[in-house]
Amino acid sequence: TGQDARCYWQASLADPYLHSDWNDPIAYVYSPAFLQAISPLTALPWQAFMAVWTALLLAAARLLTGPRLLAAGLLFPFTAMEIAGGNISILLAVAIVAGFRWPWTWSLVLLTKITPGIGLLWFAVRREWRSLAIALGITAAIVAVSFAVAPDLWRQWVDVVERNVGAGKSGTWASLPIPLWIRLPIAVAIVVWGARTDRPWTVPVASMIALPAVWYGGLSMLLAVIPLLGGGRGFGRWALPPERRPARTAPTETVPAETQAGAPSSTGRGWTRSATTTAPTRNTTAPA
Repeated sequence: TGQDARCYWQASLADPYLHSDWNDPIAYVYSPAFLQAISPLTALPWQAFMAVWTALLLAAARLLTGPRLLAAGLLFPFTAMEIAGGNISILLAVAIVAGFRWPWTWSLVLLTKITPGIGLLWFAVRREWRSLAIALGITAAIVAVSFAVAPDLWRQWVDVVERNVGAGKSGTWASLPIPLWIRLPIAVAIVVWGARTDRPWTVPVASMIALPAVWYGGLSMLLAVIPLLGGGRGFGRWALPPERRPARTAPTETVPAETQAGAPSSTGRGWTRSATTTAPTRNTTAPA
């Protein structure tokens, strides 16, 4: 267990890309900004780091599934695999869902696995330029601060990305050996279709397909579909912007027959006030 988490824990800010070949089981290939952000955790002993990291992933899974579906989510084999391995796919799923309300959370995606950032096309297609500007602007600000602190590390990271991409593997050594150049157009088509038809759940699906390499644990990103497809409870309720949340339906009571006929109700109930007029209206139908 923890084979992916060890990649982050063993990487030192003094020389983070000592192991940086994608074939190396302890390779660190994310941006310097991510390592700088988690450096307080990587200073812990391995067992303590793994305990905290696992708790973080479990909390992320709980956010996505809610209390009722948590057990089912953990029994989903790819989720259990991802938590045991310690990769960040579940954290990316949380960032994608939260990104509908707080676009800056996309920084986590862009500064780690990069290509799942294709989900930002959602904002471009829908002409939500402010959200797109926030996502890219905050990411740029993080890069600027990180670069000011450690410019050499950023040069090394660019070299690492170019070297691994230039190897021409494009994820063909992973669990699902489909090259990125095949998967990326599919991801683009999905997110564009979803943006045009108002289906936010397509964003994590497209981002998962656009992973640099699709390991089985990466399929745990599909947990993000739960709050985006239902969205009525928990994380889906407060992480989505107000205009995307399902409307709450206030309970109503059946109007007595005599009230419907025009006679006053003995209980004084059966009247509701319209949201658009001050005149009382009778509620004679059950809520949809």
